[in-house]
Amino acid sequence: MEVIYTHCAGLDIHKKTVVVCCMTPGTKRAKETEIRTFGTMTADLLALSDWLLSKQISHVAMESTGEFWKPIYNLLEGNFELLVVNARHIKTVPGRKTDVKDAEWIAELLRHGLLRGSFIPPQGQRDLRDLTRQRTNLVRDRATMVNRLQKVLEWANIKLSSVASDVTGVSGRAMLEAIVAGQADPALLKELAKGRLRGKRDALEQALTGVVRDHHRF
Repeated sequence: MEVIYTHCAGLDIHKKTVVVCCMTPGTKRAKETEIRTFGTMTADLLALSDWLLSKQISHVAMESTGEFWKPIYNLLEGNFELLVVNARHIKTVPGRKTDVKDAEWIAELLRHGLLRGSFIPPQGQRDLRDLTRQRTNLVRDRATMVNRLQKVLEWANIKLSSVASDVTGVSGRAMLEAIVAGQADPALLKELAKGRLRGKRDALEQALTGVVRDHHRF
């Protein structure tokens, strides 16, 4: 079978270890195969990169295993041509012997150009995507926490949301913090209202009259 990449490596990635198989041209045989295992700490991955460079590796393939491949990809990017391959694709390629290690099989397939890498966006685009996802998660988490807060207030018969459009606004937070601190007098709580909400103090006094117990404050 035709050799496409003479200096290549396959990575079998786990949570705490990376098994690496390097394949290079041999002096007495068609190829030399060497397998090493590295940890996943940054120092370990730097040692992995240095070893690949010392072997003059040009192409590296790895499975898209969970999130474990990402820090390795980020560290190796720029020094090697990287392929991130779906594990299902690797399993469908015929011809594997039962005693061949995963890393060695990945390297062998890469050597003959039999792997199809997934599209990995450029680093800047990946960073932007991560930030966008994080913002989406934060917005969702905030909405979830506000809903939980609303339920606790309803259980305590505090009808703050009936008067204040945003219970987590400046006025709402001040009143809630006072309630958590132990203040239960609605006549005092209503005076914490700011801006236009001060014009609704009578309604606030009624809304803030409830039955707040210690476990509600907690």
